[in-house]
Amino acid sequence: MPFTGSWHTLLEECDALPAEATLVTPLTETRFHITDSQEHRVVIEFVDSGDSQPLQRDQFATLAERIEEVGGTFDLSRLPPDAEPYAAVLSLHPRYECDERAGTITATDDPTSSQLVESTPTAADEKRVEPDLDVYADMLLLIDALERHDPTALAECETPVLINLYTLCSDVQRNAGDLRQSVRERLLDRLHHDQPVHGQYGSVQRTTRRNRTLKDDKEVLGVLENAGVPREQVMGIDREKVDDALDVTDLPESAVYDIEERAYVRKADVDDEHKQTRLQGLKDRLTASDDPEAEQLREEVEALERRIEELTEFTPGTEVGSRS
Repeated sequence: MPFTGSWHTLLEECDALPAEATLVTPLTETRFHITDSQEHRVVIEFVDSGDSQPLQRDQFATLAERIEEVGGTFDLSRLPPDAEPYAAVLSLHPRYECDERAGTITATDDPTSSQLVESTPTAADEKRVEPDLDVYADMLLLIDALERHDPTALAECETPVLINLYTLCSDVQRNAGDLRQSVRERLLDRLHHDQPVHGQYGSVQRTTRRNRTLKDDKEVLGVLENAGVPREQVMGIDREKVDDALDVTDLPESAVYDIEERAYVRKADVDDEHKQTRLQGLKDRLTASDDPEAEQLREEVEALERRIEELTEFTPGTEVGSRS
């Protein structure tokens, strides 16, 4: 199917966008604006970096061909680096739709409604929804506690304050670990190679850890004896001796080891500057007394703090123990 008609439709959709419209890439959620649409390309500008990038017509045509070749649904993880904006812009076309959760872009005969476009948010859009997560409540409490008590002067803090700080830090660590594990399980389904995949705050990559477990003693000794290794040389099935024996034979590791490979996600990089900028913005919102959202957040913090103080507050006795 010729791409010419689709290209002209896509240009019309780009031209119809409001000036403040922001597009978001479906995997890394990188925000950008369309600054110009021309006969052979679309020019975009990334919100965070301010860098411009021309998106060429022939690359859009290639992406459309790939979608058609695989039956109408294309896995976005197969895109080359820096090609995500092509999918986001192509999704403006009424016949293409990005599914952020599935990580795919699909060609359909029916007009689509999901175009991955953010315009200037309305008051209803700006209403913040509190997530139903334990780690969220714990972090709000910890933020509030750290703002009221100097963590660099712990020696000057009262015992109940230290108990509250310790409890909150412990809860945040535990609940954040649970959330991290859930996120890791989802990431493993989306990371299909060992190259870093980037987000706003850092990057991750898929890697593999190998665990070796010696097989049954009789099986190991039998295999080694058949290979000409005396039983006495590895008697006791010492791992180092077995490894030494493998070095002088043609036996593969799998002959004496049960090998299990487990995939996991390893943090590859952290964008501390971006994190600090975001955290400073949150702090400014909290301290702005005329900001209704900040006032709502402070009320939630105070309510949550009262709940946890009921559990952590105690009155110390006059005497814990004594010696005569």
